[in-house]
Amino acid sequence: MADEDDDKKDGKKKVSDLDLAELEDSRPTKADDADDGWDDPPTDIPDKPRSAQDLEAVYDIPVKVSAVLGKSSMQVHELLKLGRGAVVELDRKVGEAIDIYVNDRLVARGEVVVVDDRLGITMTEIIKTQNKN
Repeated sequence: MADEDDDKKDGKKKVSDLDLAELEDSRPTKADDADDGWDDPPTDIPDKPRSAQDLEAVYDIPVKVSAVLGKSSMQVHELLKLGRGAVVELDRKVGEAIDIYVNDRLVARGEVVVVDDRLGITMTEIIKTQNKN
């Protein structure tokens, strides 16, 4: 009881005694925030992983990687006529870069290479796309 009497003498109020308008008036303003000596992190830059250990949670997520040599379109009756040894003309020229997709999203371009009697891809260009937020 003595503390309540001291607060009333000093003009202090308990939070429960304040009304909503008084609480809103006591909130810090942006001007108050600007001079607090702390640098606020930019809001448009997400936190980036700082080490490989930060990415460990995503290491086991499967992704689909596709290398597209070229594309062609044909009618169904033409497709049904194809047999062994048939040649399908693609929209790319010999030596032209192939597209590399990860989960159906174009991420790079590259060249076909042979590694131990298997086909492989050498990335020659990384495609940077802007995030659509």
